[in-house]
Amino acid sequence: MLETLSRGFKNARLKLQGKTTLSEANIAEALQDVRTSLLEADVELGVTKAFLERVKERSVGEVVTLKGPRKGPNGMQVTPGDHFIRICHDELVALMGPVDPALDLSANPSVVMMVGLQGSGKTTTAGKIARRLQSEGKKPLLVAADVYRPAAIDQLVTIGRKLSLPVFSIKGMDPVALSQAAIAQAQNVGRDVVIIDTAGRLAIDDTLMTELEQIKEVAQPKNILFVCDAMIGQDAVRTAAEFDRRLSFTGFVLTKLDGDARGGAALSIKEVTHKPIKFLGMGETLDKLDDFRPEGLADRILGFGDVVGLVKDFEKVVDKEQAEKDAQRMLKGEFSFGDFLQQIAMLKKMGSLRSLMERLPGMGDLLEQIPAEALDDRELVKVEAMIQSMTNQERSHPDLLNESRMRRISRGSGRDVQEVRDLYSRFKVVRGMMGGLGAMMGGGGGMPGMAGGGAGFPGFPGMGGGRAQRRLAGMASEGPALSADEKIRRAKEKKEQRKARKANRRKR
Repeated sequence: MLETLSRGFKNARLKLQGKTTLSEANIAEALQDVRTSLLEADVELGVTKAFLERVKERSVGEVVTLKGPRKGPNGMQVTPGDHFIRICHDELVALMGPVDPALDLSANPSVVMMVGLQGSGKTTTAGKIARRLQSEGKKPLLVAADVYRPAAIDQLVTIGRKLSLPVFSIKGMDPVALSQAAIAQAQNVGRDVVIIDTAGRLAIDDTLMTELEQIKEVAQPKNILFVCDAMIGQDAVRTAAEFDRRLSFTGFVLTKLDGDARGGAALSIKEVTHKPIKFLGMGETLDKLDDFRPEGLADRILGFGDVVGLVKDFEKVVDKEQAEKDAQRMLKGEFSFGDFLQQIAMLKKMGSLRSLMERLPGMGDLLEQIPAEALDDRELVKVEAMIQSMTNQERSHPDLLNESRMRRISRGSGRDVQEVRDLYSRFKVVRGMMGGLGAMMGGGGGMPGMAGGGAGFPGFPGMGGGRAQRRLAGMASEGPALSADEKIRRAKEKKEQRKARKANRRKR
């Protein structure tokens, strides 16, 4: 997502490395990379020029006298290059915001009208908004006003069934009359929000645009949302401007941004139309509707991650009490394949592996060094298949796995037996690390190895790096303390595995 945009800002930052001042010359060189990436990402030309001019003016005007690195508020060195990227961040946020994702629901019933091009995701977005309003205690009524495409009506009915919401549709009725009848029906049955899913159309189709104007006149919607496919680039901006001229809509829903490496529409559309982006549709499922946060998107473009967005997504899919219980068990080394399977399911709900990594601070540059297959979501499917091929007893007690069991799991999951072995090995490392971490954190207050300063162990500021790190590494390899019976059982298991390997070698 947004790789094209990110690349230009990254190159600009690299060109400013080692500079002690921001001069007009080195700023111009850095801005050339930003300009190229903005245009390649389909950002509208006028928006690109205005953005670069603002960044240049602020950079030279504020930092031209800077003679060298200066100390930041947290004691870290702040270079001119860092300052340049901070200015870019502020200008990106200003370009896309401010924004208010709230809908005007003051009327009874309140009307939300969905408009846009065909295939932009209006019907799915109507369902997502209905789901959100339903979770807030509202009682939405979905209206199938796309009478020109029977599949759209069927799709909306299916969405209504999933959400247990009524869908208003009368075969053969004109969309204008249908919308008017739907509002009357909502008043009769106590529905407080009416969401009208209109047909997709081109802005140059005067007949269909006139129909939208007529629907607006009879429905009097407080909210007209233009659903925009982020992947169509500058065309989205031109189309949005014409729709706005005819309908004066209240905001955008930007869809398919997760499938677009460019993302130019996100930067251009607010500046050109002066209408806010209210929501992002990031995925097909009905829970994938996010409030648009300019700060979060700017952070991701510049490779800073988006912790706030990540935490919000995490809170949506995690039961807090259950998560605390699971964490306590894991820190005791009581981590099973069943727990592993639950973690995979949670990750899949939150989005792709790459999108999750992008939102972690500092991962922007590291992503290029990670092999593509390591962030392939299909790898999770393979792991799921292997765990699901285990018996319940094997999932709960992973140490039961031996060579014969692994071969059976391999056949059941359709994976190579070596992949099963690798999964088991990685699992043991993770379990050992969790158990070791729990041992270090337990036992009444202080954490062993605390040395008041030093480089610090990752995640625990102030922890002395060397001794504590070696201690945790040892715990990770050993795992939690074993009982005598468990040690005997493991010794027997290893002996059996050695016999099996010898027998296999003799057969070959």
